[in-house]
Amino acid sequence: MARVAWVTGGGRGIGRAIALALARDGHSVAVSSRTRSELDAVVAEIEATGSSGLAVISDAMDPASIRSAAESIAAGLGPVDILVNNAGGGVGIRNAETLSPEERDDALFAANVEFNLHSAYRASQAVLAGMVERRHGRIINIGSGYAKRSGGAIPYTAAKHGLIGLTRAMAAEVAELGVTINCLCPGWTNTQLVNLDAMARARGTTAEDEQRRIARENLQNRVLEPEELGPMAALLAHDQSAGITGQVISVDGGYKV
Repeated sequence: MARVAWVTGGGRGIGRAIALALARDGHSVAVSSRTRSELDAVVAEIEATGSSGLAVISDAMDPASIRSAAESIAAGLGPVDILVNNAGGGVGIRNAETLSPEERDDALFAANVEFNLHSAYRASQAVLAGMVERRHGRIINIGSGYAKRSGGAIPYTAAKHGLIGLTRAMAAEVAELGVTINCLCPGWTNTQLVNLDAMARARGTTAEDEQRRIARENLQNRVLEPEELGPMAALLAHDQSAGITGQVISVDGGYKV
C-alpha cells in the first residue's frame, strides 16, 4: 500500500538513496534539509519514478522548524506514515576559538547530541501521535557503525549510542499500537560526510591511504554506496514488516565484526 514518507536530511547521500527507494515502492516522499537546490533535485528524481515528491526547507536542530515541516508535509502530501530520521553527522560549533577548552568540549557535545539525537526525537514526536491514532506507522532511525562500538569522536559516538536507546524505548511504548521503530546502521559509506582529505590531514597520510584504511575495517574490504541502504530501509517501511521493531540492523559490509 502506498504511504506518505518523510526523510530528514534527504537532499543527498543516504537520505537521498532511501527517499528514492521508498519512491520506487510507490510511496509519496517528502525530503527535508536546509538546502533548497539539493531537495529540488531529489524531488525531480522522486517524481521521475511516478511517485509524488515534496521539498521542505527545515533545520533539524530547530524544534519549531521540525514541527513546521511535519505540518507542511501533512498539508502537501498527507499525514506521515513513514519517518526516516536521517539528519545527522559530526557537527562543529561557531566561534570555537573564543571558548576555553572546557567550554568548547561542552558546546561540541551539546551540538552533536542536538543534531543526532534530539532532532530524531522531535521529528518522531511530531508524527507519532498520528501514527498511533491510525494504528500504523514506521519510524527508521539512521544510526552509525559508532552507534554500537567505540572509535568515533566522543560527542558523535555518545549521541548515536543514545539513538539506539531512543529506538528501543520508543518502540516499547508503541509496540502494541501498530507502529514499529528500528535503527538502521551504516558503516563507512561513500557520502560527503566521509571526507578523506580531512582524514588524511589529521593523520598525516593521503586520501588514498585513508580510503584503504577504512575499507579494511569491514569484512568486504570496501566502502559501501548509499544506494545499498535503500533496500533495507524499504523493507523496514513495508506494511508487511510489522513483526520487526526495536531492532538495530546494520548494512555495513561487516563493519568491525
